[in-house]
Amino acid sequence: MQPDLILRGAALPNGREGVDILVADGIIQAVGPGIEAKGRREIDASGCLVAPPFVDCHFHMDATLSLGLPRRNVSGTLLEGIALWGELKETLTVEAVVGRALAYCDMAVAQGILAIRSHVDVCDDRLVGVDALLEVKRRVAPYLDLQLVAFPQDGLYRSAGARANLVRALDRGVEVVGGIPHFERTMEDGRRSVVDLCEIAAERGLRVDLHCDETDDPLSRHVETLAAETHRLGLSGRVAGSHLTSMHGMDDYYVSKLIPLIAESGVAAISNPLINLMIQGRHDGYPRRRGLTRVQELQAAGVPVAFGHDCVMDPWYSLGSGDMLEVAHMAVHAAQLTSREAMRAAFAAVTSVPAGILGLDGYGLEPGCHADLVLLDAEDPIEAIRLKATRLVVVRRGRIVAETPAAVSRLHLPDRPPSVSARRSAPESSAH
Repeated sequence: MQPDLILRGAALPNGREGVDILVADGIIQAVGPGIEAKGRREIDASGCLVAPPFVDCHFHMDATLSLGLPRRNVSGTLLEGIALWGELKETLTVEAVVGRALAYCDMAVAQGILAIRSHVDVCDDRLVGVDALLEVKRRVAPYLDLQLVAFPQDGLYRSAGARANLVRALDRGVEVVGGIPHFERTMEDGRRSVVDLCEIAAERGLRVDLHCDETDDPLSRHVETLAAETHRLGLSGRVAGSHLTSMHGMDDYYVSKLIPLIAESGVAAISNPLINLMIQGRHDGYPRRRGLTRVQELQAAGVPVAFGHDCVMDPWYSLGSGDMLEVAHMAVHAAQLTSREAMRAAFAAVTSVPAGILGLDGYGLEPGCHADLVLLDAEDPIEAIRLKATRLVVVRRGRIVAETPAAVSRLHLPDRPPSVSARRSAPESSAH
């Protein structure tokens, strides 16, 4: 049988070079140098990086591309964003949410994102967002994995009917249990909500992803309860704490206890660099906190740390383009991930690490994996982050779903080359 596709002379994230990748029947069949076969289509990678697809493990697709509806977030705070969203969701229709979500999915696929975990608000008794995103999930399934989280945006207990609506959403096919304990009326209500939500997930055999301690208050410690409940209920490997920004203000002694508890429980951490840098620290004078969780300390303890995009042009964030390399690029700067090892880990935090958090089957570049991959105009993960590299080709199940020309500028300068590209990496041996 003739292979459907062969990529020739690729570089891989693990440092291998000159590698061919043979694809047939939507599956990677072989990976190695000099594969002797002829594909129906062949792509000369010319030493460019081939990576598994980007995975956005934290997003809000029911709100995406709604910027300016019904007004803009003037203060730039999380709380005004939530209030603004409360005004907007009363006017939502299934058709409008589906239209904006599909437009965003087009953007995401062009940027090499082939899997997204989206939180969907369940505090609207109509469950408009739930019905809309379930329809979007069905329609994008051929080219994008969409995993949905039942998210009580206004609080599981603070919002009347939220708990019942969450259960209704799960019954309709939403597959992850979400929550926002720090937004409940009291710390005790927040603690109870974590226990309740984890028990719901355990009873149903589902994953958990809580907006947890997305606040500057160092006394917001719901991740401690999340770790304890994960351990008690045997949910290790199925739970994520998203944001965890209160950790940037916590006492170091308490954190020295907390991080080992998180690692021991098997809870993953999801940081959202673009949005948390924009939202957190709004009440700080100077020095002003960076707004991210303790990325390096969590990674050092063995906690899986992924980066999410969170928002694109919505009540909380007016920017964004669905570019997970922009997310990794911001994380490198804000979390000071300056070693080459740390930058490679940042690339993994938008690819393989979130794929593990979502539990994606057949993800990777090994034979037997789904033929989902991205050809990047970069020689390695570090250059990919530096350049926010062009996605030259995006492949889903062996089929090309997006292509973008390389970024090359024409020059009209005396005694200079006719064109220029930003591709130029420092030698491996000279970097620190």
